[in-house]
Amino acid sequence: MAYQAFYRVYRPQTFAEMSGQSHVKQTLQNALLYNKTTHAYLFNGPRGTGKTSAAKIFAKALNCERSPISEPCNECDSCKSITNGSNTDVIEFDAASNSRVEEIRDIIEKVRFAPANSRFKVYIIDEVHMLSNSAFNALLKTLEEPPEHVVFILATTEPHKLPLTIISRCQRFDFKRITSTDIIDRMNVVLADSGIQSNNQALKVIAQAAAGGMRDALSMLDQVVSFSGDEMTVEDALLVTGSIPQDAFYHLAESLLTKDVGKVLTLLEELMKEGKDAVRLTENLITFFRDLLLMNTAPSLDELLELASSEEKFKQLASQFTVDKLYRYIEILAASQQEMRYSNHAKVYLETALLKMSQVKEGNAQLEIDLSTFEEKIAQLERTVVALEQQVKQGLTSNTQTPQSDDTQKRQRLKTQKGYKAPSGRIQEVLKTATKQDIQQIKTHWPTIMNKLQKSHEALLNEAEPVAASNSAFVLKFKYDIHCQMAADNQTFSSAFSQLLMSLTGKNYEILFVPEEAWNKIREEFIRNKGLKTSDSNLDTETNATNATEVTDDEVMGFMNEEQTGVEDPLVTEAEKLFGKDFIEVHDD
Repeated sequence: MAYQAFYRVYRPQTFAEMSGQSHVKQTLQNALLYNKTTHAYLFNGPRGTGKTSAAKIFAKALNCERSPISEPCNECDSCKSITNGSNTDVIEFDAASNSRVEEIRDIIEKVRFAPANSRFKVYIIDEVHMLSNSAFNALLKTLEEPPEHVVFILATTEPHKLPLTIISRCQRFDFKRITSTDIIDRMNVVLADSGIQSNNQALKVIAQAAAGGMRDALSMLDQVVSFSGDEMTVEDALLVTGSIPQDAFYHLAESLLTKDVGKVLTLLEELMKEGKDAVRLTENLITFFRDLLLMNTAPSLDELLELASSEEKFKQLASQFTVDKLYRYIEILAASQQEMRYSNHAKVYLETALLKMSQVKEGNAQLEIDLSTFEEKIAQLERTVVALEQQVKQGLTSNTQTPQSDDTQKRQRLKTQKGYKAPSGRIQEVLKTATKQDIQQIKTHWPTIMNKLQKSHEALLNEAEPVAASNSAFVLKFKYDIHCQMAADNQTFSSAFSQLLMSLTGKNYEILFVPEEAWNKIREEFIRNKGLKTSDSNLDTETNATNATEVTDDEVMGFMNEEQTGVEDPLVTEAEKLFGKDFIEVHDD
């Protein structure tokens, strides 16, 4: 007879031989024993956890000649025929390769026929989630009310892909991942039956790589046995499964402990050259540091260790790490693992994670804060906020009695002495090129700007207004010096204000802050210069200055427009009236 793989030869033939899934086995056995079986079952869970095996065992127990029993006898003709696949009343149907509605209709047509030589006709539909929508619809009515002699068992690894109408018509059993202990026990049974000497450490490596799947574990065990021959070693198991030896994790953790970054990166590079996957290596590192954490917090639970062993050297290594540091290591690796899913440079993320881990301080030193200093700063900040709120509401200068530090008082005295120096030169340049259209555009959007600003920023502008604007800058006048100073010093406010204005106007304006007193002087000087050009020469300077102060901002805009447009020639104006502007061309002699 041709050689058969372990997972086929040692497929469980009774519920007792099944590893894990005690909740499933007990429910099905009680239903068999008390004749409380139903017409449809849904077995779902990860691959290799016994769904199809449980379905065949259940089918044998239903049709066993000794029924009702909780376990099939595996001795009667019915049990033997189901075991070897020759029983025509137990039909295995692979939905992955027969997903069309025609195959389902063929099943429906044959459902009404009585079983040939058994009590029940059992349909085991594997990978049922692969059926098309039309196939599900065709199966729906039959699945709900099949003949009394028919039982459906649906098996799937992805139950979320099944229609709710199908799930609601079945008894659902959730198969769980098999624990490493159960996998190792089953592999020991297989090795003992095959006459092969077992190695517990090698079996732990295989169980770890199987990730809860018994079929995967037996397949890898078969491969390791074929590679090793008579004696199975840990090195062989590591090589075949692609796992990493314990010593590699030990040396890596030791280098992190001593902050030997060069050795850490060298060890990682060696592992990558051996073909190890960075994502899987990250998962293994998380598991290894979890084992060290378990040694520190629950040293008696040696059976729960997965990658680290209970050897003395690992216990000593674990004792050198604080619990907080191990927690931090696991957090860093878990975060890097999430980032690896969206990148093609998984190795770079792992290197970065190891560098971060090598710089982690003992315990929570990086988070330690002098609470008394922290509380004092909070209290000082609260007092400052209260003082600023009062200034904004009352429009008063900074004469607060709030207790402040010596450094803060010195800085405030310097600011009070110096005052805010308005950029008069830049404002004069803006006034030379300012237009009514630009200032009107800003004033039009001003209510919208005030509504969209933060409350703290809006408070600064309660006593402010735009007074002049050119194509690239505008002047913002404040009633009080303190508010002007605060706005000019607040970079967050300036940036948010400029971005908001740009989104509304499409122009990137430079904001020039000026107190009202300084603005009056700058405007007066600008109007005086304009007055020298436009006023009667017999008027003295003092009169011009007096008249200039009575000119409104709109008249200032008028002066600007007049200077920009220039004085029109009356001959040109008359010619344009007679012939139209399109036919007039002016040439300077």
